[in-house]
Amino acid sequence: MLQAIKYSESEGLDILDQLLLPQQSVYIKMKNIDDGFRAIKTMQVRGAPAIAIVGMLSMAEELKSLSFQSSGELIQRMNQRLTYLITSRPTAVNLSNACHQIRQLAEENLQLGVSELRDKLVKFAVDMLENDIADNKAIGKHGAEAIKSLNSGKQVNVLTHCNTGSLATAGYGTALGVIRALHEGGNLAHAYCTETRPYNQGCRLTAYELVHDKIPATLICDSMVSLLMGKTGVSAVVVGADRVAANGDTANKIGTQQIAIIAKHFNVPFFVAAPFTSVDFNLASGDLIPIEERPSDELACVNGMRIAAQGITCWNPAFDVTPANLITGIITERGVIEPSELSTHKKPNNIKS
Repeated sequence: MLQAIKYSESEGLDILDQLLLPQQSVYIKMKNIDDGFRAIKTMQVRGAPAIAIVGMLSMAEELKSLSFQSSGELIQRMNQRLTYLITSRPTAVNLSNACHQIRQLAEENLQLGVSELRDKLVKFAVDMLENDIADNKAIGKHGAEAIKSLNSGKQVNVLTHCNTGSLATAGYGTALGVIRALHEGGNLAHAYCTETRPYNQGCRLTAYELVHDKIPATLICDSMVSLLMGKTGVSAVVVGADRVAANGDTANKIGTQQIAIIAKHFNVPFFVAAPFTSVDFNLASGDLIPIEERPSDELACVNGMRIAAQGITCWNPAFDVTPANLITGIITERGVIEPSELSTHKKPNNIKS
């Protein structure tokens, strides 16, 4: 399986430069938060879970490289740097959630010596990497079971958008993890992935993963979804999420909302697959989710070559928000949750599998 994030105590942190895929597979070293910020901002690493993991591990590498006179000094430095790191990409909530959790962990352990506190914070980051794979496999299992049950166990055709696989996570993937689980169980007839303009994560990354794992798949243009559903037939749509509001409205890669609308027209189940850390209970609805706008050159150029007419203005939002009423279920490591029931799953003792 592809490995986008490599980490060990002795070798440090290396990430696969996704700007060079699929032509080249090059790993680059992350030594501190500046490196992590740059990799996230420029999309050398992308995908909400992977962004959070790389952010935390780059912070761990920075803490390991510095000397502190006290635990208070360590925490002050960490908090300043995390405030900067969060600004790298605003829409995905996983990174800000991780920053909040590690800050809370540091405050709860202020009485520890510098070395002990640093070890605990580094362990938090490493655990994120390891736990994400287990969560992804649970998401894959729950999603595959849900789709199989809707199709009486028959082989299914599944459409996905953008990249949500090993390249967007610690491994296995969220929405692509569901497709992997269906394939491993012999229940997948065919997968379809969109190109995902303007950054082409679908044709560059998802197609690359599907071919790598020998999963039967076809790449289509973003504008072909309606024809595909009407002519070929799609059993289910599974996409990822960068942030899910408390009411179930979901921000994901631009183009997701229109796929959900088309799926509704053709009565195709539309699932969102994401770890529970992608749910932001502080936002009542998707109207409050900040939408990142990317540079116009990403829309006007392909591989550095301009394809748009000189002088035309560009609007390049990186995400859109799919209303909860278009979403069949949100597939998490805890099970498949209906958007309207998210609030009942907020506390651990209310979780249903």
